Amino acid sequence: MPDSSLIALIIIIVLAIGFGLVNGFNDAANAMAASVGSRAISPRNAIILAAVMNMVGALSGVAVARTIGKGILTEEVILQFEYVPVIAALGTVIIWGSVATWMGLPVSISHSFVTGLAAAGIALVGTDAVIWDKMTRVGASVAIAPILGFIGGFILMVIILRLFQRSSPAVMRIIFSRLQWLTTAFLAYSHGKNDGQMPIGVITLGLVINSSDTGLWDNIPIWIIIVSALAISSGTAIGGWRVIKTLGMKITALRPVHGFTADLSAGVVIEVASQLGIPVSTTHCAASAVMGIGATRRLSAVRWGVAGNIVTAWVLTFPICGALGYLFAKLLQLLYSG
Repeated sequence: MPDSSLIALIIIIVLAIGFGLVNGFNDAANAMAASVGSRAISPRNAIILAAVMNMVGALSGVAVARTIGKGILTEEVILQFEYVPVIAALGTVIIWGSVATWMGLPVSISHSFVTGLAAAGIALVGTDAVIWDKMTRVGASVAIAPILGFIGGFILMVIILRLFQRSSPAVMRIIFSRLQWLTTAFLAYSHGKNDGQMPIGVITLGLVINSSDTGLWDNIPIWIIIVSALAISSGTAIGGWRVIKTLGMKITALRPVHGFTADLSAGVVIEVASQLGIPVSTTHCAASAVMGIGATRRLSAVRWGVAGNIVTAWVLTFPICGALGYLFAKLLQLLYSG
């Protein structure tokens, strides 16, 4: 019979792969929605491009993985309760991410996991479980990233329209349809580099608990990176079409120039956050950039009812995932102690 710690490690690896798949299901919209909504790239080609670049991004660094794995809960909590908070957080994000995808709502998978993990730690030992300076940085990104996405999309759209004011719509469509291949690839890459690293951090944390080897954080095994990258790219390839329709077709009417601008502005914000090791919401950046671009035409060009539903889902992510993480941790603690 395998020992309980090995079984728990296997459960974490399986759930982390599910985490990556759900991330791809929901956040597929971030990389593909603008290009599909503007009809610059066919859905099939957009899926292939996004899946490949998501994998490349996930393979390109581990700064966010380290924040997720060892920057949210204190080492004492991890050592004392081992797998309990991690499994609770993974169950939280898989459930909420699946429900949101089924409802066609783009939500933050990264913030869902972080909230579930922090709530699980609080359920086990109280507020001292959380590394609050790191949580403050993550919390600040909740407000800053959408604002930067909206402003960036708005300003960049105004600049492009000024530069191409003498160009005919047909010429602009040809130019930006081609350029959108590049910006779709860039956004998918930045998404993989940020969100794609979360399963890496989770699996590495499971191995650290199992082996007591903290040196793994400085030399994460390549198989973990590959498995995590395959999970998120597979989720992206399967696609969350309800989310894609919401983000790419329901917020505002998009042409290739709009899709190009949305992807570029969102991708830049996410790339900067990845370099700083901050898990941000790719969904927040991409959706707010689309809203900002729609607002350059006129405020009524944005379907604010749809936008309001999206923002409501963003806000509800925190209490829902907090409650789920807390509940799962309590239940697992009872099973663990029993």
